[in-house]
Amino acid sequence: MGKTTGFMEYARAPATQRSPAERVFDWREFHEHVAESRLREQGARCMDCGVPFCHAGQIINGAGYGCPINNLIPEWNHLVHEGHWREALDRLQQTNNFPEFTGRVCPAPCEGACVLGINDAPVTIKSIEQAIIDKGFAAGWVVPRPPTRRTGKRVAIVGSGPAGLACAGQLNYAGHLVTVFERADRPGGLLMYGIPNMKLDKTVVQRRLDLMSAEGIKFITGINVGVDYSVEQLKEDFDAIVLCGGATRPRDLALDGRNLQGIHFAMEFLQANTRSLLDSNHLDGRYLCAKDKDVIVIGGGDTGTDCVGTALRQGCRSLVQFEILAQPPEQRGLDNPWPQWPRVYRVDYGQEEAAALFGQDPRAYSIMTRRFLGDDEGCLRAVQTINIDANEAADAPGTEGEWPTQMVLLALGFLGPETDGLLSQLGVVINERGNVAVDNDEMTSMPKVFAAGDMTRGQSLVVWAIADGRRAARGVDKYLMGETVLS
Repeated sequence: MGKTTGFMEYARAPATQRSPAERVFDWREFHEHVAESRLREQGARCMDCGVPFCHAGQIINGAGYGCPINNLIPEWNHLVHEGHWREALDRLQQTNNFPEFTGRVCPAPCEGACVLGINDAPVTIKSIEQAIIDKGFAAGWVVPRPPTRRTGKRVAIVGSGPAGLACAGQLNYAGHLVTVFERADRPGGLLMYGIPNMKLDKTVVQRRLDLMSAEGIKFITGINVGVDYSVEQLKEDFDAIVLCGGATRPRDLALDGRNLQGIHFAMEFLQANTRSLLDSNHLDGRYLCAKDKDVIVIGGGDTGTDCVGTALRQGCRSLVQFEILAQPPEQRGLDNPWPQWPRVYRVDYGQEEAAALFGQDPRAYSIMTRRFLGDDEGCLRAVQTINIDANEAADAPGTEGEWPTQMVLLALGFLGPETDGLLSQLGVVINERGNVAVDNDEMTSMPKVFAAGDMTRGQSLVVWAIADGRRAARGVDKYLMGETVLS
């Protein structure tokens, strides 16, 4: 694969991005196109490693590694190196319904499992993936491909995030009549409203939605199934139902002062911002604004980073991000061996932008929030904290602090799906983790009702949602037809 000695001849060249000092003043994507010559060199770095771990999504001791959708990474790396872009696109689309999404937002567990990464910098798999699909769209190679025959079977998919869209695309390919229900005013779920525009431009999402519509998939928005559309009607109208509503219950921080004005869940902040951006370029004022405020983001991860990037673009006065864990090491620890995802110190786009504006990484590590402090009018004025002693796993005496703030964003993860409403009406079993219980074919405890994505897995990555959606589609197809044509 690649060039026999390519990994020795070429250094890793990561994807380029617009300058953080420039991009923080607009909402355009920060990704930049990489020159074809450099991409071909990066493809040449892919080794003939014998047993590639990059494309085998697995779990070892609770930690994942590799690509959950089993992308044929060595194959399309080699094809890009040789300049065979159309063939590389064909390989990529065999396993990934939405490489334009994963190429932008996936943290790339494939790169963490790259064999070259054992003693050198891994291959830039993610940037090559994005380049393949972007070139495919630009060249007109990605076109609607409706099925040549229809089975007459009708499938309802509730939720239009990455799991729901992947499941819809696969089932439509198999010839079933697919209807996707979305309670928001636009389809796309997390891809449309959960991920900010500068990370995933919504024209990229809409382009894929338009393509799927042209292939025969029906999208119905503004319908909350179980409220606006009864469960009885759903069962009567469709031969199979797939639940892809995500893990939307946010983890709260039940502390003194939690009810003060100015404390918000991360998704409340992010979704309103993107909706207002798309509706009116923020002219309608229907969003939570951080302008001229001292903002504290509590929690790390992708959602916390997205809050950082959004607050900066809104014009916050200052910004701090609390992390309860200690700062990760620069290199893998002994308890984090290859090919597991490396738990190391990283600077994501939001932290990079904060450093460009304010001169330093905004994260404060080993810090615990103790209470929220308010003024006489019930508005947030400060957060009281204490540092954590990692060695003692306890509070560090004498490290109490008070941080002035007028806006706190809670990015503490999610507890699972909303179990009241639709799930309770359907009567599906909820497992001990609070997720929808499914079998190996992603079928729930109720006949003809399936589930996929974060609703069954818990909060996870877009690429895992796509994998789960594809697996649910295979289960549905087998249930409806007695066998499946889907991979």
